[in-house]
Amino acid sequence: MTLRTQILSAAALVALALPALADDGHDHPSAAAMNDAVKSATDAAIRAPFDIVAAHVHRDGRTATFHMTLADDAGSETPEAIGSLGGAPVVSYVWPTSLDPSVIGFEGGTGILALAATSHPDFDDTPLFDEDGDANLTNDGARWHSHWVVLTQIEACGEGALGVRDIPEGETPAMPATWPGLPIFIDSPGFTPVFNGPEIILSVGFSDASALDGAAYDGVTSALRVNANVHAPLLCVEDIFDIASGDLSLPGRVE
Repeated sequence: MTLRTQILSAAALVALALPALADDGHDHPSAAAMNDAVKSATDAAIRAPFDIVAAHVHRDGRTATFHMTLADDAGSETPEAIGSLGGAPVVSYVWPTSLDPSVIGFEGGTGILALAATSHPDFDDTPLFDEDGDANLTNDGARWHSHWVVLTQIEACGEGALGVRDIPEGETPAMPATWPGLPIFIDSPGFTPVFNGPEIILSVGFSDASALDGAAYDGVTSALRVNANVHAPLLCVEDIFDIASGDLSLPGRVE
């Protein structure tokens, strides 16, 4: 994907979302459910663990299960550590949605609410959880884990590019109870990503089941990077590997 395409696609996603707010023998949703998935042709130019075949969200009452199927084993590639927070790389599987950020506990109307599974070996942003079970809460960043984030256009990230919304100094917007204390719109809810061959699965509970009615979604694989200055902006989308819909139009619907 060229930088120009990335910028145009990111701008399209912002324009759409702000006003509103393939079987290979592994276990997958039913064939009927996958008929509703946002499907994507494979592309040899994209690294296979980030080459999206399908993105799907289905619900059971107030629980939504987010699926993404890749061209090869999901989660098999993680970033190399650089030894510092400034400039640290992040890779992610992301489901942008049309849900308002207030559904999760963020200040409402502040951007695009997205669920993400991320890996970043240079820092740990899940202070309430010990993903590797070694009794150390601060050394788990490389382990795949989940976040809710609020994305918005940030010119400092590049023309038309997206980043995780910053919290300006002195402001105290609403944050979820499991906000990790970083000066950005990020939640660390502790939902564990499940990897099953080419598929990544995240199940999420919502306090208000009606919030899911007709919600729109898409699937994205991307790389982000922490600003060398570690704030303003803190976390920018650096590259978009693949977009399930091809144009970030959020064509999927939670039924």
